[in-house]
Amino acid sequence: MTRPFAPGFRIPPDLLLRAYATGVFPMAESADDPEVFWVRPEMRGVIPLDKFHVPRSLKKLLRRKPYEIRYDHDFAGVISACAEPGPDRQETWINEPIREAYTRLFEQGYCHTVEAWQEGRLVGGLYGVTLGRAFFGESMFTRSPNASKICLVHLVERLNERGFTLLDTQFTTPHLKRFGAIDVPRRRYEQLLAEALEGSAKF
Repeated sequence: MTRPFAPGFRIPPDLLLRAYATGVFPMAESADDPEVFWVRPEMRGVIPLDKFHVPRSLKKLLRRKPYEIRYDHDFAGVISACAEPGPDRQETWINEPIREAYTRLFEQGYCHTVEAWQEGRLVGGLYGVTLGRAFFGESMFTRSPNASKICLVHLVERLNERGFTLLDTQFTTPHLKRFGAIDVPRRRYEQLLAEALEGSAKF
């Protein structure tokens, strides 16, 4: 981690993209914290796209198609929901500088969403950044059972269909490990990142 930005600092989109290209990403201590700091973990979470695992119970649910899946439809709604406290998280790291920066990346075509809708309501989703053939997952949320998990499945399907080679989750959690997420050392991650940045893919 490096020195945090001064309060009120705006993150230029080009700086944010350069950071991702070198294996660095921003975070904040909480949604109310005006400061942002850069993170470069010693161990990085990734989901190998060719080893993605869908639990059997989720496969059954997917066949019933409980949600309408949309892409890049309501970025503001997704990032706002990801920034809200929930039963499993009292605080989130998405503060105003981060919200503004990723909104600008979305407007420029570098940030994308996968969204679950039900009866006209946004009930789950995730967002992340694309660069080369890499997708950097940022955050996800759910307001209805399994909505975010289903969005993750659709994300992986889309990445495989469109030639992406790296799905970066930043860190691993027990939830993500159920889908095949693993921890890789920084040096190995930087190799995977360099290979992904050599080509291009369109989300």
